[in-house]
Amino acid sequence: MKANYVRPLDLKRGAIDLGHGAGGRAMAQLVSELFARAFANDFLARGDDGAVMPALGPGERLVMATDAHVVSPLFFPGGDIGCLSVHGTVNDLAVMGARPLYLAASFILEEGFPLAELARIVESMAAASRAAGVPVVTGDTKVVEQGKGDGVFITTTGVGALPAGREVGGANARPGDAIFVSGTLGDHGMAIMAQRESLAFESEIVSDSAALHGLVAALFEAVPGIHVLRDPTRGGLATTLNEIAAQSGVGMELEESAIPVSPQVDAACELLGLDPLYVANEGKLIAICADADAERLLAAMRAHPLGTNAARIGTVTADPHHFVQIRTGFGGRRMVDWLSGEQLPRIC
Repeated sequence: MKANYVRPLDLKRGAIDLGHGAGGRAMAQLVSELFARAFANDFLARGDDGAVMPALGPGERLVMATDAHVVSPLFFPGGDIGCLSVHGTVNDLAVMGARPLYLAASFILEEGFPLAELARIVESMAAASRAAGVPVVTGDTKVVEQGKGDGVFITTTGVGALPAGREVGGANARPGDAIFVSGTLGDHGMAIMAQRESLAFESEIVSDSAALHGLVAALFEAVPGIHVLRDPTRGGLATTLNEIAAQSGVGMELEESAIPVSPQVDAACELLGLDPLYVANEGKLIAICADADAERLLAAMRAHPLGTNAARIGTVTADPHHFVQIRTGFGGRRMVDWLSGEQLPRIC
């Protein structure tokens, strides 16, 4: 089997489309061929959710991560752009193995945006920051003309501390490792889509937006040698596993029946013709560890309030093509490729 050929970016005549922000193959190509090439350095070359800085002295190292938030609508079941902007950056630090310390926030506001809605967003953001124990310590605000900002965009940057000797990253998966998710998939993306499309279900679909650093701390206490952690946001589980497989030079085999998806999300995806494996999450993580540590890791996940529906979903394999495959409920096998194009724009 051959991997799909991807045409190089046309930097003279090409243009940005929504797929370049979707977290899939187009976004990976944009990052690789433009940003990573222009800003080339050893920190970017790792391809993780944040950068581990050189130690300034004995002990912990500094980790830095940043994230922009353009979600639409601004308010949705289970959250809003304010708490989402805190959770997103806290989680990027956490899956690097770091203890989140501080946040910076940048606001781009559109002229005419109601102050009452801005106050609601800022108060939600402040509550999420206090609950996580990670204060917003600096920031910036800009205002653009009406019609040029779509309400409010928020960028958050975070710094955290990584304990000496802890090495976790997308390049560390090894054949035979166990693959886990911490709970049901697709809740955030489908909460956004249901709100946009005014879809009604017997049970409301609620975003899973949450800060995961407490769960991560519990996992490292149980299994100090975790190989990979990642939060499957844009592009969902499928794209995130493809990223890790490429970084580590391995393949992956998943069990469809083991992957947790709520009945409401499953029904919504079927109605809209979407695959929950590609739908974004904002309060779930992927963990990969040695098979010998699998039972302890799963027990630690399920013992935490944010991991009660955790499941082992597959195994890392030796595969020079770095394919991610899934065993279906009918006993067959299919490829789980990168997300192509944009399934759900503006979901984070």
